[in-house]
Amino acid sequence: MFTIMIVEDDPTIAKLLASGLRRWGYGAFVCDALDDVAGVFAREQPHMVLMDCTLPYYNGYHWCEEIRKVSKAPIVFISSNTGSMDMVMAMSMGGDDYIAKPFDMDVVVAKIGALLRRAYDFAGAQVPLSHRGAALDAGQSVLIRDGRKLDLTRNECRILQTLLEHKGTIVGRDTLMQRLWDSDCFIDDNTLTVNIARLRRKLDEFGLAEFIATRKGQGYLVEDA
Repeated sequence: MFTIMIVEDDPTIAKLLASGLRRWGYGAFVCDALDDVAGVFAREQPHMVLMDCTLPYYNGYHWCEEIRKVSKAPIVFISSNTGSMDMVMAMSMGGDDYIAKPFDMDVVVAKIGALLRRAYDFAGAQVPLSHRGAALDAGQSVLIRDGRKLDLTRNECRILQTLLEHKGTIVGRDTLMQRLWDSDCFIDDNTLTVNIARLRRKLDEFGLAEFIATRKGQGYLVEDA
């Protein structure tokens, strides 16, 4: 799971961002020490930072510069200042993107997803997506086990890939539907149910019964065991 650190002194906005990101399957936490943002970053090692420009003690530009001394993790500035000079300053200090307040949560999530894919897709490609002796080849949409191959549809592959990427963590239905919406067809709740059922049936026949677990009212997971 990607973890995002929120550096924001307005508790209402910080809570909105954290809860919104968690609904989309991200790990999110609010920096609890605005006088030591770099220290919290070093301790928690998040994959991304959402940084307000105007903060007590030191501004967001200062903390961005400090984080850049030790990490290339994406930093997205969020600010009520919409002037071009503010955006130039954010980028020149090492920021990766700039979102103006008031913001649309869907826009925030889209920008975060795009930045994370660009920043971590290469590293992620080095980590095999496997479980119980079965490895997923997402490029070919096949699951390989003991020399045998199980062909998957594009949607089945995306569901399985998402669950394996978050192995040990419950993935909500909304998160899975968002992943499937990247395809060229609209996916509704019933379509997701049908795809999950069909994928489970294939896994059962492939000797992988109970590969996907259900957590009622929460979502699905591949247990990390």
